[in-house]
Amino acid sequence: MDNITKTALITGASRGIGAAIARTLARDGFDILLNYRGNDAAAQKVKHEAEAAGRACTLLKFDVADYAQTVAALQPFADNGQIPFAIINNAGFRRDNLLVWMSKEEWQSVLDVNLSGFFNITKVFLPFMIKKRRGRIINITSAAAHAAVPGQTNYSAAKAGLIGATRALAAETAKRNILVNAISPGFIETDILAGLPVQEIIKNIPLGRVGSPQDVAELAAFLCSDKAGYITGQTFQVNGGICG
Repeated sequence: MDNITKTALITGASRGIGAAIARTLARDGFDILLNYRGNDAAAQKVKHEAEAAGRACTLLKFDVADYAQTVAALQPFADNGQIPFAIINNAGFRRDNLLVWMSKEEWQSVLDVNLSGFFNITKVFLPFMIKKRRGRIINITSAAAHAAVPGQTNYSAAKAGLIGATRALAAETAKRNILVNAISPGFIETDILAGLPVQEIIKNIPLGRVGSPQDVAELAAFLCSDKAGYITGQTFQVNGGICG
């Protein structure tokens, strides 16, 4: 790292993987722009933890699926020259249903958050990152992008699309020293496991456990560091060894 304080924007960062990434990057010296949609208490908790690590943390409450909201929240930072070094597109959303019964709204709402959210966030800052000729973009995808999961046609489509977008954007921005990668978590100990047969799932994980949000956060921190300066266009699976 150079001596200039860097800023990281993390979406969906009030809980789970996003919160772990925010805390870890604060530990590593980043000021934090923390996006969340609704859980004020959880967002405040992460803010206090980042500040306890000696970093600034600004809470940004808006829906990444809404382009107008996103621009309204982020454009003032861009106009003031406050361009994040790292963007972590973590905000995610599931509405599971078999496609034969899936409504148009169930399909569209999942794509709006998981895929259009990436566009909405990245679009605001990318021109400024290109001018600065530096930056990192990390997209959090899912094992559903690689493996068949009945009832998740919408979610799988969005997360697989995010992997494709990662590769294309990496090729577009490599000459400007903006590195774009994706992280694909497997079964991680977050709210998303609620109601699932965890003990049965563990039997199929070679490492014999579900992952922690910190497992994902440490990889994100590495990809934001100078140690990852020759890595772009890649998707890293954090899944305990599950093939697929």
